[in-house]
Order: sequence, then C-alpha cells, then structure tokens
Amino acid sequence: MLHVLRAGWEGLRQITGDDAFERYLERHNRLHRDVPPLSREEFYASELDRKWSGVNRCC
Repeated sequence: MLHVLRAGWEGLRQITGDDAFERYLERHNRLHRDVPPLSREEFYASELDRKWSGVNRCC
C-alpha cells in the first residue's frame, strides 16, 4: 500500500512540476559536473524569469 501511495505522490509531483529542481540537479550533475549547480532559490528565480520574459501572448 505504501508503495502505491509513494508512486502516486511521485506521479503527481511530475505532473505539477514540483520535482523540477530535483530533475534539474540530476541533469546538471550528468552534463555539467565541473560547474556548481544553482541553489533552489536561484533555480526558481531563473525559471520565473524564463517563463515570464519575452512575448507571452498568442497574437
């Protein structure tokens, strides 16, 4: 039962993007071992900047 709940929780985190920082760390450690990763705060600030900078409309 605990395994099912844990899998459901991880699935929900993936769908909502709550695991974005953990995924970033995994990818960063795989591709950029020589560069220190961003802190959690720096990562979320950069994600907000990426999401909201530039044109944000369809037309």
